[in-house]
Amino acid sequence: MTDPIYAIPDIHGQDALLEEALDRIARDGGPGARVVFLGDLVDRGPDSRAVIERLMLGQAEGRPWTVLRGNHDQMFLDFLDSATLHSPRVSSGLAWLHFHLGGTATLASYGVAAPDPEVAHAEARTEVPQTHRDWLASLPLWHKAGPLLFVHAGIRPGIALNAQDPDDLMWIRAGFLDHPDPHPWLVVHGHTALDHPAHFGNRIDLDGGAGFGRALWPAVFEGRDCWLLDDTGRTLLTPAG
Repeated sequence: MTDPIYAIPDIHGQDALLEEALDRIARDGGPGARVVFLGDLVDRGPDSRAVIERLMLGQAEGRPWTVLRGNHDQMFLDFLDSATLHSPRVSSGLAWLHFHLGGTATLASYGVAAPDPEVAHAEARTEVPQTHRDWLASLPLWHKAGPLLFVHAGIRPGIALNAQDPDDLMWIRAGFLDHPDPHPWLVVHGHTALDHPAHFGNRIDLDGGAGFGRALWPAVFEGRDCWLLDDTGRTLLTPAG
């Protein structure tokens, strides 16, 4: 076996699914496996706080885990910092506290259930540990490993990595999902929920929709080859068509 690297896509507060995904990785690669988490740790699911605490603890214990920041993690930060409810990148115009975006579920995991946004913000500033806020703010937006680039949403084609707009790395769809040509790396991302992870040749979308009640799919990479992990082991993921 070459030096494998594992990835877990958008968790969205589903701590039980995260525990199961980590168990699958440990069975395949051992307790010291390198894992990249693709962001969107919070919102929609019931256990955002537990997800954050599990990942913080793993890093504190020295596990080789890289956790990326997703757009939902950024919306949580924006609410904590300035009570921001709306992002210009949300085309529907929905507020973060709308059930579809899932901010209320994140706050509830910290014991904050106030219906008024101003009261909820004040309570969140008290109930969400500063260490959680600081950790989220410190998370990188991409991780490069050999021929692979791990990122939450994607990249703007033709732009150098160090010149990418941070918002694009967390939010992009148009201009990336429809780009047919090779990138400098095989881009591994989440953000755009599918019914099942898919390989598109120049990119792999691992988000199988755990935030909408579907499965959370861990994956393992050796070079550019990708396998999904289930209870029976590895299943090769090949380009569609």
